[in-house]
Parts: sequence; C-alpha cells; structure tokens
Amino acid sequence: MRKFILVLSMILTAFLSAQQAIAKTVKVTMTVLETKLPVDNEGKVMREAWTFDGTVPGKVVRVREGDTVDFTLVNPINSSMPHSMDFHIAEVDVLKEFASIAPGESKHFTFTARLPGVYMYHCGAMPMPQHIANGMYGVIIVDPKDTKNYPKADREYVLVQQQYFPDTSDTAALLENRGWVGSLINGKMFRYDPVHDSNAKQVLEAKPGERVRIFFVNANINNPVALHPIAGLWDRVYVGGNPKNTLFGLATYNVAASEGGTFDIVSPADRSTNVAIVDHAMGAAMRGAITVLMNKPDADPLKGRGDQIILR
Repeated sequence: MRKFILVLSMILTAFLSAQQAIAKTVKVTMTVLETKLPVDNEGKVMREAWTFDGTVPGKVVRVREGDTVDFTLVNPINSSMPHSMDFHIAEVDVLKEFASIAPGESKHFTFTARLPGVYMYHCGAMPMPQHIANGMYGVIIVDPKDTKNYPKADREYVLVQQQYFPDTSDTAALLENRGWVGSLINGKMFRYDPVHDSNAKQVLEAKPGERVRIFFVNANINNPVALHPIAGLWDRVYVGGNPKNTLFGLATYNVAASEGGTFDIVSPADRSTNVAIVDHAMGAAMRGAITVLMNKPDADPLKGRGDQIILR
C-alpha cells in the first residue's frame, strides 16, 4: 500500500511539474498614442483616435490557458489626459491594477489567464464610454489547454465591431445611444466589403472546405450584435470563446456589448463561395458592419495565419 501511495505521489508530482512547465510568462507592453485615423476606406473621414500603440483595435494579445501576463501600460508625457487598462480576463483589484495613470506615468501588473476564451480589453479611464468610443480597445485570446472538443482551424481571423460616434465629447449622447452614424469593423466602416464600398481593398480569404475561425469582440458602447454569416451557418459557436460552452449549427448568435466569442464556419468543399458576415441588426449592417469571406482555390496562403489574423 505504501509503495502504491509513493508511486501515485510521484505521478502526481510529475504531472503538476509538467503543467507548470507548459505555463509561461508573456510580457506585453502598450503605449498610449493620441492621434487621428480614418474611419472610411478612402481615407477622407478622419477622427480623433485615442489608441494603444497607434492602431484601432490595439494589437492582438494571444496566450495559453494558465499563462501569466506581465503587462505594462505607458502613458507618454505628451498625452492630454489619464488612461488605463482593463483586461476582461484579469482577476485583480479594479481600484489598483485598473487605476488610471497620468501623462508621464506607467502602470505595471500581472495576472493569470485562468480560463480560455476571447476577451475584450479597453481603457477604463473616466469617462469610460468616451475612451472606448475613441478607439481604446482590443482583443486578448486565451487558447485552451484541452483541445479534444476544439478542432484545429485552417485559418483564423479577428473581427471587432464598434459604433462610430463623430462627436465623442458629448458623453451624455454616448450613454443615451444618440449620434452614432456608422459601424466599424476593425476600425473602419465596410473595411472588408468591396460589394458596398469599392474602396475596400481587403477581404477575408480561405480555400473551399477549410474551417475558418472568427475571434469576435463586440466593442459597441451600447448595442448587442446579431452575428450572422449570410449564405452560411456557424458550424460551432464557442460562447465566450470557451470550448466548454459549445453550440452547434446556428444561423445567428447574439453577442452582448463587451462580450467575446469564437465562431467556426466551414464552406462547401466542392466549389468556390462567398459569405457575408454581418450584424443582422440592419441599422448596423448598412452602416458598415459587413465583412466578406471569399472561399476560393487560390486563397492567399498567408491570410488568416500568423500576424495576419487581423488584417490591417
């Protein structure tokens, strides 16, 4: 009996050591940049943009379940106001780690990515709606350790939807949902939709029959998103991006404001097809929330892989 307990203890110790060895610390640094960016594909409609590292959305942070994120936010001395960082996966102290920092200051904190999923990150400085509406948001993907119910994707893309308010200084209007005139996908209206905007130069691409995985975050100030693939079905929907929360065969799935989710689509393998990924709330779709996915034999082999999971 003692020998059995000893062997069991050794096995358990080895297992825990292996798990600890797999987990790692990922260092992430972001710098606030207040700038101007276009919200249309032609580049004529500019907006004041408060950003992380100069892009809307900010860079994709990708880690594995159990990893530690070692994060630093830098707010340069030439910034006009305080800023902060709120990771929706971080289990910390809202009054400490998520506190705002003044121009010229930096903030450092760590957290464990305890659960797999797709999560929003954003500036939480007040007035929070104004900072988000000006572009201070992004996506952190936490890949699961257990992949037995999570088939490997052939291609992966990140899509973030946001309401466009030309006047973000009217914070009362933001709260009351007044004055928004467009829906931005990764920072622009109709960004990947040459059907409705001839100036759109990019689309999502895949080969027929490939499993395409969409990491989606709703960065709207107020509105949910009825995410629907026109001329297709969601093969699987991972609610919150967690494989333990899997739904099968859906036409439309509602994503709450600030929520993330993972959506798999598999096109017919025997022919080329096109799919339009839309917010089925027509007021959003016809203001810019349409993304074209082209499934064709000569699909760009780089798109949907590596650093091209978010097309800039």
